[in-house]
Amino acid sequence: MKLDLQNIPRRSNLSKEDFHREYFEPRTPVIIEDLSRDWPARKKWNFDYFKEKAGEIIVPLYDGKPASGRSNSHGPARKIPFKDYIDILQVGPSDLRMFFFNLLKNCPDLINDFKYPELGIKFFKKLPVLFVGGEGSKVVMHYDMDLANNFHFNFVGRKRVILYPPDQTGLLYKVPYSIVSMEIIDMDDPDLQKYPALAKARGFECTLEHGDALYIPSHWWHWVKYETPSLSLTLRSLPTKRSDLGEVISNLLIMRNYDNLMRKLKGQKWIDYKNRKAMERTHRYAGIK
Repeated sequence: MKLDLQNIPRRSNLSKEDFHREYFEPRTPVIIEDLSRDWPARKKWNFDYFKEKAGEIIVPLYDGKPASGRSNSHGPARKIPFKDYIDILQVGPSDLRMFFFNLLKNCPDLINDFKYPELGIKFFKKLPVLFVGGEGSKVVMHYDMDLANNFHFNFVGRKRVILYPPDQTGLLYKVPYSIVSMEIIDMDDPDLQKYPALAKARGFECTLEHGDALYIPSHWWHWVKYETPSLSLTLRSLPTKRSDLGEVISNLLIMRNYDNLMRKLKGQKWIDYKNRKAMERTHRYAGIK
């Protein structure tokens, strides 16, 4: 058995009208190869440039270890200057990742290096964010809590991405009271004997190179592996449907707070309970005994 994945289509010279009709409205992913072709970032953004522009900024770093016991699932592993983190990335493999580095807040000069694409999309311009990771680091399968539409521009390095649409959620071992799959599952080489429902799920994959822009529709699951040290920019468009907005509020105000409270009260027993329920629900949905 192996994962059922098809390649995400690649397009160039995609008009605003074609993007809406073929991808945005049906919520289908696409790689737009030339969306950043006239941005200064396409030529300027590399690790040396960020050492110069943002090297002294203290950044939180996250590792690949699942949260355990009563620890907060969102806590950083360490905090160091950006330049020191870049040094770590350039030495060799590292599971340390930096995400949601807000350019507008931390390094506003860099917003002059890019512009918001004219795709007929209302972007959330207060949150242009960087994602950086070391060779071999991985991001657990998840969807975004705020259900944003993501436009993910890769500028340094190479990364592999796996996507699944929302209608495949029942097969992905979703953990209750969360927006993640079971953290123990390695989507790079999943144990399909232990997690057979994954073989039934139908998804998409791609490898992002320099200059590629990946459109990840709202509510789509995504998993990422940094094949090399990589730096990417994500521009976000928030959902507008009333049903989506209701789910966002529930995710942020109810689900997340409840999960953190139960972690504090029950510790590892709560995590074990959620993982057990994820297995039971997924296998029941997939008809696996």
